[in-house]
Amino acid sequence: MTILILALLIGVIAGLRAMTAPAAVSWAAFLGWVPVEGTWAAFMGFRFTPWIFSVLAILEFITDQLPSTPSRKVPMQFGARIVSGAFCGAVVGTPSGMLIGGLIAGAIGAVLGTLGGYEARKWLVAAIGGKDLPIALLEDLVAILGAVWIVATVT
Repeated sequence: MTILILALLIGVIAGLRAMTAPAAVSWAAFLGWVPVEGTWAAFMGFRFTPWIFSVLAILEFITDQLPSTPSRKVPMQFGARIVSGAFCGAVVGTPSGMLIGGLIAGAIGAVLGTLGGYEARKWLVAAIGGKDLPIALLEDLVAILGAVWIVATVT
């Protein structure tokens, strides 16, 4: 049951930042915190995988600050977050034999994180007088720290 909760939570992180979740899961696999060796997800622990996902996560942090970045609720963005959450949930669930449960939990978490993150950000921006940058940076920090806590808890 704990693994499914962690899969749900990593999905929430994917809903906040689509690339932060796979970056964290990949680092966890590389460090042996999520033991995926010998499974379909073994590539997540390969030497270069965490670096690739980390670069993608950094690019996402940068592009999120741009005014031209579409809403996380548009179909392409929303879909990417669901796929990311489902994938990361499946990876987290794999070592415990809960690939499908993790996949489903991760997808549900991504929906919750996407919609909840949108509403929280909108509310917080309004609460501080319409300044988006501080709230966007706060959301980045929550995503990073949350992801680290989740993958460190898997072991």
